[in-house]
Amino acid sequence: MVDESYQLPALRQGMLCVVSGPSGCGKTTLCHRMTAEDAHAQYATSATTRTPRGGEVDGQDYHFFSREEFLAKVEAGEFLEYAEVHGNYYGTLKSEVFQRLDKGIDVLMDLDVQGVAALRVHEDEAVRAALVDIFIVLDSDETLISRLATRGTETDDQVQVRLRTARDEMKAWPQYSYTIVSEDRDRDFAHFQAIITAERQRTARMMG
Repeated sequence: MVDESYQLPALRQGMLCVVSGPSGCGKTTLCHRMTAEDAHAQYATSATTRTPRGGEVDGQDYHFFSREEFLAKVEAGEFLEYAEVHGNYYGTLKSEVFQRLDKGIDVLMDLDVQGVAALRVHEDEAVRAALVDIFIVLDSDETLISRLATRGTETDDQVQVRLRTARDEMKAWPQYSYTIVSEDRDRDFAHFQAIITAERQRTARMMG
């Protein structure tokens, strides 16, 4: 017979887990690995106005929009957050997030520091409550330069722009709830997985 003197936890609300860090830190890889191994986590595909790189698939790697299309969606209120970075717009469509959170699915995103800052003060209290923010720190400037150079998808000038941006972004790590100092892919993933596992057990997420 069930003891009715207490109430069992309700269906847990999904988490909005955002990962930031400099280009080459492996944040996108962490998100995709987690979604591949965990049925309760799904990746939110970002939207952008930048030109697709070789092999990128619309709707899978990014939702690719013209500048006019993107701004029209901004005007229509279709974005959870958006920002202009390196001369292009990037953003997260609400359609990628809210339905999943309501079903108890954790939504994973890799997002720059501007986007995360916007989510921390978002007008929707449910977004703020769902937010789990993680920063990936590289252990040295040499590691940062090496990872940017080995991507092989950008010109030297583009690498330099990203390097300057990455150095600025690295200063933001104290603003995040969690920080992972990158070692190797497997250890980084173990730390990432541990954070998500712990956050899922928060009592506040089970209060319905």
